[in-house]
Amino acid sequence: MSNTNLPSDSIETLLDRLTIDEKLRLIRGGVDPDARATGYVPGIDRLEIPALALVDGPMGVRAGTATGFPASIALAASWDPDLARELGRALGIEAREKGQDVVLAPGMNLLRAPQCGRAFEYYSEDPTLTSRLAVGTIEGIQSAGAIATAKHFVANSQEERRFQVDHRIDERPLRELYLRAFEASVREADAGMVMAAYNGVNGDPMTANERLLTDVLREEWGFEGVVVSDWWAVTDGPRAITAGLDLEMPGVPVNEWHLAESNSITRLIDAIPDHDRVPRQRLARLLMTPWLPDHANPNLFDAGHFDGPLREALDAGRLDERVIDRSVQRLLETMDRFGVLDGDRPDPEAGDHDALARRIARRGTVLLENDEVLPLDDPDSIVMIGPNVDRAKVGGGGSSAVEAGATTDPVRGVRDRVGAGTRVHVERGHEPFETATMGASPFEGLEFGSEDSDGRIDDAVAAAGDADVAVVVVQDNATEGEDRPLWLPGEQDQLVSRVATAAEQCVVVVRSAGPIAMPWATSVDAILAQWYPGQADGRALADVLFGDHDPGGRLPATFGRRPDDYPATDPAAYPGIDDVVSHEEGLSIGYRYFEAEDVQPLYPFGHGESYAEFAYGAVSVDGGTVEVSIENTSERAGREVVQVYLDPVEPSVERPPRELAGFAAIELAAGESRTVEVDLPERAGAVYDPAAGAWAWPDTDFEAVVGRSVTDERGRTAVSLGE
Repeated sequence: MSNTNLPSDSIETLLDRLTIDEKLRLIRGGVDPDARATGYVPGIDRLEIPALALVDGPMGVRAGTATGFPASIALAASWDPDLARELGRALGIEAREKGQDVVLAPGMNLLRAPQCGRAFEYYSEDPTLTSRLAVGTIEGIQSAGAIATAKHFVANSQEERRFQVDHRIDERPLRELYLRAFEASVREADAGMVMAAYNGVNGDPMTANERLLTDVLREEWGFEGVVVSDWWAVTDGPRAITAGLDLEMPGVPVNEWHLAESNSITRLIDAIPDHDRVPRQRLARLLMTPWLPDHANPNLFDAGHFDGPLREALDAGRLDERVIDRSVQRLLETMDRFGVLDGDRPDPEAGDHDALARRIARRGTVLLENDEVLPLDDPDSIVMIGPNVDRAKVGGGGSSAVEAGATTDPVRGVRDRVGAGTRVHVERGHEPFETATMGASPFEGLEFGSEDSDGRIDDAVAAAGDADVAVVVVQDNATEGEDRPLWLPGEQDQLVSRVATAAEQCVVVVRSAGPIAMPWATSVDAILAQWYPGQADGRALADVLFGDHDPGGRLPATFGRRPDDYPATDPAAYPGIDDVVSHEEGLSIGYRYFEAEDVQPLYPFGHGESYAEFAYGAVSVDGGTVEVSIENTSERAGREVVQVYLDPVEPSVERPPRELAGFAAIELAAGESRTVEVDLPERAGAVYDPAAGAWAWPDTDFEAVVGRSVTDERGRTAVSLGE
């Protein structure tokens, strides 16, 4: 439906014609009659205001069958904002094709605690890398005429008690780390929506955090779009809308939400008689709460806080109708900006999204270790080992799970690549894992594979001893709703260790949500970090294993040697005490902590090997641009990611010893040489001064350090900043 009143009638005119009932309908979700949207705002037929459909989408559009793209952390490992832009555009196109208006992506929370169950949905532990990828993704989504959503604002860095925890963060780390990608998403990419997180920050829940939603997001950064709640995150409607929240989602209890329709328990709730004295939802809460899993949202039975509670506050004079008008106007203006109101929207041409998924997967694959084993040179026999070696790892569980149409598993990918003369044998070595999931409803628990190897490891070891090379594919099983251990589940660590002892050559492929412990790292010949590679899993893996493409990835997060190597290990810091999470590490998260505390990581931030070799020339600075010549000194093409870090010289204020300032990827043919330019951002070297409420450059000299990772330095030079 297109609004024939626009553009002759203004948004203000529409607002004047809306009744209070209609206004309240526009700022809270309802039931999607097509049962496809993740969230749905019913339209107002009387005024020809169309409905608005919101769909999950970090790794693919969750409305029927869609392209299963690699996890966001795999995209981040590409260090390629242009690739992020391509992915974003593909997400926007597929959302539009499925009648969806808003893509609930990208997620840009920092990997403060690597145990985070949604690590695979996020980008990095570093705000510079995260910002560049977030901006690219948002620009891509919105270039296709869909509305992008920057989420989860802010500090949703753990799943453990995410609905209750309050993160206590000092102003400098809040500004210099956690808010930076959101600021870039607003100021640079002009995101249409921002999603308020479940958690609290400094004493206020994010859905009612006036300082961050209004003072910072709107008044300081100039955000003019819609602030939407995470699903069932609102607990106080009048307080939330006054603080700056515009749209409550989903606006209906879980048993009315379309994703729960097929669940027997929610059908049982619907069968409960509804009575004024004992409403159905209250009785459902009493009956079902004892059976909810630990990770379930405590607000699932709420009918919403932007209906009855707002009406009551209006009637009692505790809420001015102009506050509601403000949110309605923001929604209508955003719909108008993207052509939803009048139907005047771009009609982008779809590309080959399967090929894009494959390209992202192989470019995000990180070669962590290689003892002259890879690329494979057509061995006579290969044994493929792993509990899920014959299943594509499309993604993790929760709101980003995608129903991919066509997938390729590692076994099929390798068999399709090798010639007839190579025998490919398969041994699981471990019982398969069912993909972790929050289920069709929150009442369904998680299922993991059995830890009983049942002799499978012995079979895998025997097969490894008979083959030229053993490729062991291991994985974790992360999901939204609960955090994950850093150890591989089941007996996979034992499987790798024993196969490595028996195999002539052992290659380990790790499909994980983020950093994991690798007690066997020094015992194997090669390690590939593939993350969650999406529907092209096996084809992308074969591309890299056999050297058809260079492993293009670099680590977007530090891999520690053991779980207690990371900064947030004290219970007060993670998962928190009495639902208070103390960010006592301040600015020292990720590689900043490893550098400051001189902790030797297993694999540092930015690390990744190539099948080619590169020589770095002298480093120079021209204005705000760092320049270095790079030569491919090998006999094959390769991809290099040039990273520029800033080292303060005798800093006058507390700051990390090294921070990523910029980066650039380059592909070089054999023997080719080229000068790489890395532009430093305008605020490079600045710190946030809480007293002044502004960014400043303390009296500090800097050196620009060029390297292949945060620890692999290839050159440095003095640089002037803030002049």
